Amino acid sequence: MKRTIVNVVLIITSFVLQGTLFNALSFGNVSPNLLLITVVSLGLMRGQRTGLLSGFFSGLLCDVFLSPYMGFYAILYMYLGYMAGSFNKVFFPEDVKLPMGLIAGSDIIYGFACYAFMFLLRGKLNVSYYILHVCIPECIYTMVITVILYPALLWINKLLEKGERKQEKKFV
Repeated sequence: MKRTIVNVVLIITSFVLQGTLFNALSFGNVSPNLLLITVVSLGLMRGQRTGLLSGFFSGLLCDVFLSPYMGFYAILYMYLGYMAGSFNKVFFPEDVKLPMGLIAGSDIIYGFACYAFMFLLRGKLNVSYYILHVCIPECIYTMVITVILYPALLWINKLLEKGERKQEKKFV
């Protein structure tokens, strides 16, 4: 129950910061995707189920407040969280290369999916412009923020795991 509440607070905080503070700190209309960092990190640390659920609810927030299409972001974030959760078995908390690679890959997939379903289907065919001026800069900006945000998410996860182990010892 405690972990669920913390995850909900993390998702809402990421959403609010992404839409306010980091939107104001955007470079060339590109801002980092904090929700993606949170979803991929939670999936990687806790597994497929947590990645799927956190991705679904993160995407639902985006759908309700930001998107004219209901369900697009929910499905996209859900798949990205589930995919990140698939790497839970090979996750080592001290090694930052896997989370950075997964977040970068997820951001590229996210950017391309947004282009394909929101622009390409409306006849805007300038894919090279979109990749060079939106996808890659957003991925780089997201990676810079990941260096700061991921250790904080890892620290919160370790605190929760420590509390869960302590709680288990009480029952045994």
